[in-house]
Amino acid sequence: MSAHSATTATTAADTAAVELAIGGMTCASCAARIEKKLNRMDGVTATVNYATEKAKVTYLGADVSVEDLIATVEATGYTARPPAPPASTASPGSNSTDPAGAAAPSEDDELTSLRQRLITAVLLAVPVIAMAMVPALQFDYWQWLSLTLTAPVVVYAAWPFHRAAWTNAKHGAATMDTLISVGTSAAFLWSLWALFFGTAGMVGMTHPFELTIARSDGAGNIYLEAAAGVTAFILAGRYFEARSKRKAGAALRALMELGAKEVRVLRDGVETTIPTAELQVGDRFVVRPGEKIATDGTVVEGSSAVDASMLTGESVPVEVTTGDTVTGATLNAGGRLVVEATRIGADTQLARMAELVEDAQNGKASAQRLANRISAVFVPIVIALALATLGFWLGNG
Repeated sequence: MSAHSATTATTAADTAAVELAIGGMTCASCAARIEKKLNRMDGVTATVNYATEKAKVTYLGADVSVEDLIATVEATGYTARPPAPPASTASPGSNSTDPAGAAAPSEDDELTSLRQRLITAVLLAVPVIAMAMVPALQFDYWQWLSLTLTAPVVVYAAWPFHRAAWTNAKHGAATMDTLISVGTSAAFLWSLWALFFGTAGMVGMTHPFELTIARSDGAGNIYLEAAAGVTAFILAGRYFEARSKRKAGAALRALMELGAKEVRVLRDGVETTIPTAELQVGDRFVVRPGEKIATDGTVVEGSSAVDASMLTGESVPVEVTTGDTVTGATLNAGGRLVVEATRIGADTQLARMAELVEDAQNGKASAQRLANRISAVFVPIVIALALATLGFWLGNG
């Protein structure tokens, strides 16, 4: 799965907060399981958001460590990233290591894999569904062609569902992947039995499209279109979901990339170019016309017009002079400025804006919390109903 940045901060003398990147979640019930496990730990309050794949955890630093939190998540069957080092010396847009940016290749790989599986499933499932639903297309031995087309869908395209279901089963859990894996596997395996050991493989076998229910021994029925169709539809949902999450992450990374990459610092009256990440509070740096201001600070020399539209939306540049404050990532549209850095890294206005965006993404609406609670019991209930239905039919011959 994709992974995002993780940050940690102390909120009180003995309380700390950490934001972990969670991997391996495939549905809302996964997030509910992780949240439940973390909240069972003493002194821990956690909120896990499936959409952003993050866990925001508040814990007692004296009793619980980040390693304990990660171990709990991994014991549940998922992965968690430890927090990145504090970004006190890194400014937005600097060349410092950015976990969110580092996650982009893995997100691309995930999206590419999903797209390949989706294309495979759709191309093969469409003719299978058509042959099953349209009797005119059911030529001699059409059922064997359906088997040939369905096999790659169930084995290759649906592999992420089977893998996730097996992982969850090893930890005594059931998720939506369990339903998908069990359902498609049951439909495929029954069809195999009917084709090889029943009457479904005989020449002239047809699969009429009917809206009525009639009792039969099942040996002449195949359900390959169900296995292929369900896989294709679920993969389509997973693909569009992953693409929307990638776009949201890209927007946040674009916000952080607004800052300057390098800055000219005055050292003993000489301009020295350094990465923005090395800038310290109190350093004086030069901003020439057309350059971005490296970080938040106060103008100590010169006057100019500063274009802050990228942050504030104001279309008219604001005049600044000695003593005025300026914001990092804004554009110097006029004369030469000498600015003294007052805030760097995570303390800048741009970084705080990005933090607010992330906090908004990590928050859960009441409807989302209700959906998580329902998903936690939905899968066991469906499996129980399926077993009860099987028992009823077997008991009644």
